[in-house]
Amino acid sequence: MKIVDLLRRDSICLNGKASGKMDVIDYMVSLMEKGGHLSDVKAYKQAVLKREAEGTTGIGEGVAIPHAKTDAVLSPGLAAMTFSEGVEFDSLDGQPVRLVFMIGAPDTKDNVHLEVLSRLSMLLMDQRFREHLLHAKSPEAFLKVIDVAEKEKFAKEDKISEGASAAAQGQALSDQKMSGYQILAVTACPTGIAHTYMAQEALEQQARKMGYRIKVETNGSGGVKNALTRDEIAAADCIIIAADKNVEMARFEGKPVIQTRVSDGIHKPGELIERAMGGQVPVYHHQNQNGDREEGRDGVGHGIYKHLMNGVSHMLPFVIGGGILIALAFLLDDYQIDPANFGMNTPAAAFFKTIGGQAFGFMLPILSGYIAMSIADRPGLAVGFVGGAVANAGYTFGNMMHYGEAEPISSGFLGALLAGFLAGYIVLGLQKLCAGLPKSLEGMKPMLIYPVAGIGIMGFVMVLINPIVGAINTGMNQALASMGGTSKVLLGAVLGGMMSIDMGGPFNKAAYVFGTASLASDGFDIMAAVMAGGMVPPIAVALCATVFKNRFTKKDRQSAYVNYIMGLSFISEGAIPYAAADPLRVIPSCVIGSAVTGALSMIFGCGLRAPHGGIFVIPTVIHPFQYILAIAAGSVVGGLLMGILKKPVSEN
Repeated sequence: MKIVDLLRRDSICLNGKASGKMDVIDYMVSLMEKGGHLSDVKAYKQAVLKREAEGTTGIGEGVAIPHAKTDAVLSPGLAAMTFSEGVEFDSLDGQPVRLVFMIGAPDTKDNVHLEVLSRLSMLLMDQRFREHLLHAKSPEAFLKVIDVAEKEKFAKEDKISEGASAAAQGQALSDQKMSGYQILAVTACPTGIAHTYMAQEALEQQARKMGYRIKVETNGSGGVKNALTRDEIAAADCIIIAADKNVEMARFEGKPVIQTRVSDGIHKPGELIERAMGGQVPVYHHQNQNGDREEGRDGVGHGIYKHLMNGVSHMLPFVIGGGILIALAFLLDDYQIDPANFGMNTPAAAFFKTIGGQAFGFMLPILSGYIAMSIADRPGLAVGFVGGAVANAGYTFGNMMHYGEAEPISSGFLGALLAGFLAGYIVLGLQKLCAGLPKSLEGMKPMLIYPVAGIGIMGFVMVLINPIVGAINTGMNQALASMGGTSKVLLGAVLGGMMSIDMGGPFNKAAYVFGTASLASDGFDIMAAVMAGGMVPPIAVALCATVFKNRFTKKDRQSAYVNYIMGLSFISEGAIPYAAADPLRVIPSCVIGSAVTGALSMIFGCGLRAPHGGIFVIPTVIHPFQYILAIAAGSVVGGLLMGILKKPVSEN
């Protein structure tokens, strides 16, 4: 398959015009549709915008490659567009774009087309190739430029891969063994379609210019290509990791390693290679996660946050799935049959309550297990999982030995949180203690020593601290339960406001985690205030665009209306583009509106048993009409403030 096989004449527009980035994406999506590559235009566009939210695809040098891998793509394809005058695209170098390729990749296991798309990305690193495309007079000429360039650059590679020159291939391998590689590199981006291969090409070109031998491993959508071998790693002087997602790092233990963004691999290959060969790169130690990052080493606070979020992100599917099923059980049950058994009185309710309870029961072990895994890699998972389970069960020496009437004392969310971090560092400690063991025992460490010793130590520590943390946890729950009047209203306002400060960032997550954790101790009012506060920002933006039309361009207004649905679905992120574009006016408005909603939810005595679902779980809310009123009031306050603070804009 060749590049021109994926690019049809109908999907090429030369010397086009566009008013901005969104206009370019809209036009490119229509070109992709004309080429017959899409099964769902709207879903494909959403996938493209989601990729843009992860980081701009305006790579610099006047080029942008918006792309998405999704099942909305019927068949792999390309669309292309050139501009006689540059268009703003939020490019990494701040310059307008003149050449845009859009990539559509189906979400299938068959990734043959990804090799072709990677070739296009590599060709775009050549300035002469870009200039020839910009000066093409017709779609046919445009296609010919691509075809000729592909044949020239990849002819030798194709012959070798087809077995046409086994001798040449053998000679290349022989030369490699004799000379070795001075520099090794790994490139990876979130989707693994374009940036991964552009960084590869840039590093390889720059290394050749500077006279160094380099091998680049790509972690793309099609899997790992050009994988680094153990011997190559051992012989290399330095390793460059240019990646925006996790790559396998344990293999680089004891080697000088530079860790940086994939965009630096594209735009700063010379600087990276100079650093790699300068002899001043710190040695990487995998156990302590001490790779030298281009943007600076992670601080203690950021490291803790990263480990915590790894646990939370794995925990949330269990909380959301189990919580909503439990909420459905209450919705389908009849309270009057047996008030003491509410949620289990009817067969349907009993089914949802039982299954939801099983899912919900994994919440704390999963949280602690994946915090530990973030700290100590895979050996930490089992130790952390057991720590969370012991925290949840509340075992103490007293109840295990049947002393008196001793009851289990669950340390709950706080205990599981502590267990996750303790488990991670227990395993790191065991790894250090076992570092001097003979190599013949290497295979026993992860399969015998770490789990047996780690789980044993973890269990002993948790049984000791369960009564202490359990008492703290019980005290906090009692304090929250006893809060009334002004105190509880203030709590609702604070939690609601936190949901709008960064709309998916650390503040938002902290409030949401607090809300979900409160469900385990029947803190339904806290969860209600949290979800209501998170629903406000998108609705406030949509209301402002509806009432204050002159504060938005036509395109922004059209996009804003979708926020009604996103807000009602409890997707706070719908407001992010507007907050990013005008943070000093949008964010304070949303925070105040959400705080009003959280406070009103507490005043009305609303409660929520489901940790997600937005308007779709309103029937399960305690005092649903007052809950809707609280959300509406906060949204109106936020929308009005936004309309007052924002300035009128022209359509241009």
